[in-house]
Amino acid sequence: MPIYEYRCQQCQGVSSFFVRSISAAFEATCDACGSGDMERRMSTFALGKTTAAVHEANPTGSSSRDYYRDPRNIGRHVEETFARHGVAMPDTVRQSIDSARSGEAPKGIDL
Repeated sequence: MPIYEYRCQQCQGVSSFFVRSISAAFEATCDACGSGDMERRMSTFALGKTTAAVHEANPTGSSSRDYYRDPRNIGRHVEETFARHGVAMPDTVRQSIDSARSGEAPKGIDL
């Protein structure tokens, strides 16, 4: 079950589409503006790593106990992931990260 990425030729937004099979036909429409003028783009892929490899590559990164004591690091992985995939971050996610960085608990979480 592949996931295809398309870039809108009208607004330059990127949309991802989960398709049930490679042979299934579908019409890609932009999530942002609704245009059907879409161009398929080369998707990125993930390479699995062991926990030891991640800790070795990032000795002071998110595996460190002090990492999240710095509020600038809250949501950093989420921001980097959206940017790496060329996908616009939804406003609700941006607001949650900004709220957490300012000391507010995300909605639905009682501290």
